[in-house]
Amino acid sequence: MVRSFIKYIALIAIVVGFASCSSSRKAVKTPMIGDLTGTAYMEKVIELSPEWKAVSGKVGLNLSLDGSKNMKVNATFRLKRDESIQFSIAPILGIEVARLEVSPDGLLALDRMNKRYVKVSFDELSKMAHTDLSYNLIQSLFLNEIFLPNKKQLSASDADAFNVTLKDAQAMLEVKASKILSYCFYTTVNEGLLQESTIAIDGTPYQLNWKYSDFNKLNTRQFPNQMQLNVKGTGKQMLLGMKFSRLSVNGDWDARTEIPSRYERIEIKDLVKMLVKHGENN
Repeated sequence: MVRSFIKYIALIAIVVGFASCSSSRKAVKTPMIGDLTGTAYMEKVIELSPEWKAVSGKVGLNLSLDGSKNMKVNATFRLKRDESIQFSIAPILGIEVARLEVSPDGLLALDRMNKRYVKVSFDELSKMAHTDLSYNLIQSLFLNEIFLPNKKQLSASDADAFNVTLKDAQAMLEVKASKILSYCFYTTVNEGLLQESTIAIDGTPYQLNWKYSDFNKLNTRQFPNQMQLNVKGTGKQMLLGMKFSRLSVNGDWDARTEIPSRYERIEIKDLVKMLVKHGENN
C-alpha cells in the first residue's frame, strides 16, 4: 500500500513540476462563437464558471508510464476553495495510511506507515521548476475552471484578457499577457463547458494537458466525473486518469493537516531517490 502511495506522490511531483504548461500564442481577431461575439462568449464562460466552495468524494487514480506500466490506487478526494486539496488513502478498515495535501503553503505528503513526511513550499517548487507556481493554478485545474495567472477569481471585466478563436468545433481561449508560460482553454461552443486546459513553458517542449469528460450535475453546475493529465516534453509518456464518484459539495472536514510530532521529515530529494529506486525495481 505504501508502494501505491509512493507511486501517487510521483504523479503529483510530475504534475506540480510541470503545472506550468499550452500551445504557442498568436495574435488573432476575435470571431463570432455561435451567435455571440468573442467578448460576449468569454463573459458567458466566466459567468457559468463553477462557484463551489468545497467538493469531496471518491477517486480512482490510474497512472500510466511509457504506455506499459499501469499503477492504480483508490483515494478519498477533498477540496476546499482557497484552503487545500487532499487525497487520502485508507484501504484497511478506513484507517488512513497516506495523505497528500496541496495548500497555499505548498505540498505536504504524509507516510503514516513509516511515520515520515515531505513538506515543500511553493517558493521551493517554483525554483525547482524555474517558473512561478501557485495554489490557485492547481485549484482551478481540479475545479474545471479557466483562470488568469495570479488572480483568484475572474469577473466579466476579464473577458478582454483572452484571445478567442474557433478550432475543431471548440472555442479556444488563450491568455494574452503571460510571460514564460502560455495558457489555453478549450470549451464547448454552445454550453461553454471547459473540456481541456493546456499550460506550456514557452520555448521548451514541456506541456501539461488536463482534459475533462463525463459531465454530470453537481449541485447547480456541471462537473466532470473524469479527468486526464498528459505530461509532455519529458521524453517519457506520463498519463494520469482520475475517475470521480459519490461527489458532494459538503465541506464539513478539516482543511489543513497537522503533522504528528514524532514524524521524521525527509527532503524531496530523498523522496526522488526512493522513487528512482522503486522504478528500477519494477
